[in-house]
Amino acid sequence: MALVGYLKSLFILQLLMGFVFVVSGLIINFIQLCTCVLWPVNRQLYRRINCRLSYSLWSQLVMLLEWWSGTECTLYTDQATVDKFGKEHVIIILNHNYEIDFLCGWTMCERYGVLGSSKVLAKHELLKVPLIGWTWYFLEIVFCKRKWEEDRKTVFAGLDRLKDYPEYMWFLLYCEGTRFTEKKHQISMQVAESKGLPKLKYHLLPRTKGFTTTLHCLKGTVKAVYDVTLNFKDNQTPTLLGIVNGKKYKADMHIRRYPVEEIPDDEKECADWLHKLYQEKDALQEAYSKDGKFPGPTIIPRRRIWTLLNFLFWATLLLSPLINFACGVVVSGSPLLIIGFTIFLIIASVAIRRLIGVTEVKKTGSSYGDQEAKKQN
Repeated sequence: MALVGYLKSLFILQLLMGFVFVVSGLIINFIQLCTCVLWPVNRQLYRRINCRLSYSLWSQLVMLLEWWSGTECTLYTDQATVDKFGKEHVIIILNHNYEIDFLCGWTMCERYGVLGSSKVLAKHELLKVPLIGWTWYFLEIVFCKRKWEEDRKTVFAGLDRLKDYPEYMWFLLYCEGTRFTEKKHQISMQVAESKGLPKLKYHLLPRTKGFTTTLHCLKGTVKAVYDVTLNFKDNQTPTLLGIVNGKKYKADMHIRRYPVEEIPDDEKECADWLHKLYQEKDALQEAYSKDGKFPGPTIIPRRRIWTLLNFLFWATLLLSPLINFACGVVVSGSPLLIIGFTIFLIIASVAIRRLIGVTEVKKTGSSYGDQEAKKQN
């Protein structure tokens, strides 16, 4: 096991895996671009193809979590709720505390067959991120600038387009709007106090506009809201870099299902419902901090082999010519070729590190503390 851990920590192996992800992603993005000709002819066929293309990219990240790091995910919910997974359109409400919370969400999507069709209300800046933003664009992900007057038209139009989506979709919402940090939490609780709302210990005050708008626009399509509360055993602080290094984490996810019919239609009442939900989520996190587990029965869904097979396909396709080329460069003895190949490796390593940096807590931006942003939210 020590040898396996050592191999996983080798930079050259991590670089090769990053190479596979980046190059396969660019190939997938190009194919997605080509599928645009289908949009005016057969929109549903375009969507089904792009669901599978995005699966081929996102499942490589899920493979890192499930097979490379061996991270375990335990669900705290009942069997009746699990039986509905992957069989209905839903909105997912997930706390935003960890660098890999999105990966834990994706691994659940993968295990229940909705990874390729999963959606998110994403910040507009991510549209400019290669591979991630580009793939989301072709998947009709709704991007917003967190300024409601500018976002209103875009968000309504984007959500309206998804009403006839042919694949079951899980629409992920981070209602807190940004990832949790102590500084943001202090500011958020000041806002809660000024509005006469109960303070939260483990969450930021939820921004209700995104949730109420999404629920209103997708009513009739979405059948339920899944409240997901995530935490990790032994006070672990997981990072994507840790996953890349093969570190194993133990994730626990408490899931509650709320039929849409039980959620108020009125915008203010719906917002109040969301605030109450976050108070309950806070209580769940408090219980977890004391007991080391969430209340209720546990279910451990089995990981599927498709993510591993998908990665092995791309690795076989892309690494063979790369290794042959590298050997040719070394054998040639040409200083120019060797220097050029070395520069390529340096650029590739920097690019991969920057992609990882997108998820890092200390590098995530936020409009908390910006008085103008507060007025708009």
